[in-house]
Amino acid sequence: MPRDDGLLAVRAAEGDEEAFEQLVRRHAPGLLRLATRLLGSRTEAEDAVQDSFVSAWRKVPEFRRDAQFGTWMHRIVTNRCLNVLRARRPALDLGEVPEPQAPEHEASPARVAESHAAVEDLGRAMEGLSPEQRVCWVLRELNGLPYDTIAETVGISPEAVRGRVFRARRHLTEAMAAWR
Repeated sequence: MPRDDGLLAVRAAEGDEEAFEQLVRRHAPGLLRLATRLLGSRTEAEDAVQDSFVSAWRKVPEFRRDAQFGTWMHRIVTNRCLNVLRARRPALDLGEVPEPQAPEHEASPARVAESHAAVEDLGRAMEGLSPEQRVCWVLRELNGLPYDTIAETVGISPEAVRGRVFRARRHLTEAMAAWR
């Protein structure tokens, strides 16, 4: 797929709207998941991804062919989300993100209450992270990206990514100690 992405990006840079539309269809679901995890709001995430694709369409002629289109879009979406997070005061409580419903046979009232409490505590713990730590942690722990890709996406060194992820893990481990 990355090879196809490169060809589609070249065609899009030449003004081919259908090629860009294919790239959008291909990458939008993953980018929306990323933005939702970073922002904690599906509505804000949709806006961020849409704005990112509009920006990418304008800048696709500047796209460096030595990078993958997906990595380039991750960087654009991540930067857009960072701007939203930095502008936000106070940070959005992750408890507002709807929790997936458990199947009826597994959802006892006590288990549901415990799950909600854990999500609320995690939301409060995530508020203690800087936007930069949060982005690195989400990209690593929830998206499973390697440190080098995160570094390229965020625009810092892999060592800086490791440091931010380490500090985020330490903070979250301390904040969630009661749940162990």
